[in-house]
Amino acid sequence: MRGPRLVLAAIALAAAAPIAAAQPPTLEFPVKAAFLYKFGAYVEWPASAFPSPASPFTVCVVGHDPFGALLDRSVQGQTVGARPIVVRRVGVATGAAGCHIAFVGGSSEHPAAAALKALAGAPVLTVTDGPVNEGRGAIHFIVTANRVRFIIDLRAAAAGGLTVSSKLLNLAAEVDR
Repeated sequence: MRGPRLVLAAIALAAAAPIAAAQPPTLEFPVKAAFLYKFGAYVEWPASAFPSPASPFTVCVVGHDPFGALLDRSVQGQTVGARPIVVRRVGVATGAAGCHIAFVGGSSEHPAAAALKALAGAPVLTVTDGPVNEGRGAIHFIVTANRVRFIIDLRAAAAGGLTVSSKLLNLAAEVDR
């Protein structure tokens, strides 16, 4: 059980890491990139979300990609359970698109709200960070007091058959039930 405790501690430290003040504002996206794949350890997907026991765990960036190579470097050598993590970039969301976690950045041609609608009900943990009026995923990043935090929408997660661990719920700035 030591592994999950270490991951939980890393998430807690990332949540407490200041992103402005004495550090450059570019720290926001490294923290978000770390959160993205670490969320996978605290969410349960239905078995049908994986084509086979050997299938990788896929983190997708839908639309605008604020991470670039940073996300690829963050997940390098990491796993969710026994599954290796792969990163995919998807221009437009269609159904589950083979994603387990989808960071929905949206774009002017394909807004986040449209991508969220396409992913609704699929076993995909949607993650957003834009203005709420553009749509909000099951997890929505916010920056408060110069720290990256997140809001969890349990209804959005449950609609896709996902179960969020109480450990992750305890780290959230807010939980919508």
